[in-house]
Amino acid sequence: MNAREHEQLGRALAFALRAHEGQTRKGKRVPYVSHLLQVAGAVLEHGGDVEQTIAALLHDTLEDCKDVSAEELATEFGDEVARIVVTCSDLLDGDTPNRKSPWRERKNAYIAKLQRADRRVRLVAACDKLHNLSNLVADLRAEGADTLTRFNASPEETLWYHQTVLSALGADLPRALTLELEALVGELSQRLAGQPSG
Repeated sequence: MNAREHEQLGRALAFALRAHEGQTRKGKRVPYVSHLLQVAGAVLEHGGDVEQTIAALLHDTLEDCKDVSAEELATEFGDEVARIVVTCSDLLDGDTPNRKSPWRERKNAYIAKLQRADRRVRLVAACDKLHNLSNLVADLRAEGADTLTRFNASPEETLWYHQTVLSALGADLPRALTLELEALVGELSQRLAGQPSG
């Protein structure tokens, strides 16, 4: 990675820190930037380039940060970064960070986007799901099913979503990444078996 790419990553991290200021992981006290750094690191680990890594740092800005637009991301970081972030977002037309369409509608639309997405987008999305799944499974190990109360989806919906996303991500991602995701979805299925659906 050259000096210009280092500078771009630094600007993207500073942007993400400002945009997500004060935000924490759902139901936790962990600063939200922890997730962004983990996803960006996974993108690099699995062969992503600087644009994909920047998109990983910014992938939740449209969903979770008011006053951030796709146009601003394109101006600041280029059209490719903005394209990846938009495709990784589950917002529907008219949604805002404070007012979103129903969970199932957003997830169905997101899965449909993933199925059409190119490998560059799917790598970022896969690394996002890897960290989210790792956290969810770790919390289920430590706390049991009580950890699910902080989410909008039922256990049945949670499992459906992760299984369907795994399928939508396709088989052409780095093998190690795919195997990690498959193992986590498998453990999620085991741990959610028999949980009440509503």
